[in-house]
Amino acid sequence: MAIIRSVIRGVGAYLPKRILTNDDLARMVDTTNEWIMERTGIEQRHIAADGELTSDLGIAASRQALVRAGIDPVDIDLVVCATATPDRTFPATATRIQAGLGISKGAAFDVQAVCSGFIYALAVADNFIRAGQFKRALVVGAETFSRILDWNDRGTCVLFGDGAGAVVLEAQSQLGTREDRGILATRIRSDGRFEELLYVDGGPGSTKTTGHLRMNGREVFRHAVQKISGVIEETLVSTGYAPDEIDLYVPHQANKRILDGIAKKLGIPTAKVMITLARHGNTSAASVPLALNQAFEEHRLREGGLVLMEAMGGGFTWGAALARW
Repeated sequence: MAIIRSVIRGVGAYLPKRILTNDDLARMVDTTNEWIMERTGIEQRHIAADGELTSDLGIAASRQALVRAGIDPVDIDLVVCATATPDRTFPATATRIQAGLGISKGAAFDVQAVCSGFIYALAVADNFIRAGQFKRALVVGAETFSRILDWNDRGTCVLFGDGAGAVVLEAQSQLGTREDRGILATRIRSDGRFEELLYVDGGPGSTKTTGHLRMNGREVFRHAVQKISGVIEETLVSTGYAPDEIDLYVPHQANKRILDGIAKKLGIPTAKVMITLARHGNTSAASVPLALNQAFEEHRLREGGLVLMEAMGGGFTWGAALARW
C-alpha cells in the first residue's frame, strides 16, 4: 500500500568565517593543542562574527539547501529550526529564517533539545508531512554557542563552535516497504533527571540572564555511549535493518572518544562513520546537518544509500533517524 514519506531533496550548510584554533585557545586559557586533541579530537572551531546572528547562519544554510533541492523558498510551507541559542527569547528564530527567505505561508517554530535538536526537528517535520498537513519542510539546525560559553573554563570552551546546517524535505508517495526513499524511522527520548550534568546556569525565567554552559564531562560521556547505542539499536530493530546494512553513520560531533565508543559497541567500521569534529568542534543542533552536508560534498551520500543519524544533548535528550537517500 502506498504511503507518504519525507524525502530529503537537498542539504546545505554555513560556517562563520572566523576560525579559532587550539593554539589560539592556548593563549586564552590554561590549555594546549595536545591536551585538546588527546581528549576531544578537535583541532579548530568557527566563531560567529559580532552582529552575526543564529538566524543569519540558518538563512545561509537554508539557501544552499534550497538551491540544491531545486525548490523555490515560496514553496516551503513548514520551517522547523533546532537551536539552543536563539536570536531572541521570542519570536522563534524559525520565523526570522522564514522571513529572511521570503516565505509567508505555513508555519515556523523552534525546537529546543540542545545537541539532539536536529533529530527532534527532523522527527517533528516528518510526522507533519506523513500526516498530510505540510508538503515541503525546511529543517534547520543553527547555533551560536560561542555566546553562552565561559571562556575561562577550559573544560567547556574548547569543545564548542558555531554553524548551521539545513535539509529540505518533500512529501512523496512510496510503496511502504523497507526499500522506500526518505525518512524510514525516527526515535526521540529524554530523561530530565540528568539536567545538572549538562546545562546553562541562566535563563529569563530564573536568573534573567543568558548564563553559561556547565558540564560534567565524565558523566556525560558515560551516559552518551549507553543511550545513543540503545536508541540506534531500537531504530534499526523497528525497520528490520542490521548495523552492517547501513551505508553511512552521521553522528552528533561531540567528542572523538564518544564516537569511538559508540562505533565499538555497535561494531560500526570507522570507514562508515562521518566525522567532522576536528574542523567544526561541537556545534550542538547544527552538528548533524553540518556533517550530512560534508558527506554530500564528499560524495559519500549515494542515491539509495541508508543513512543513520544520531545525537544526545542536555536534558538529557537523545534520538536517532534512519533515512534512505
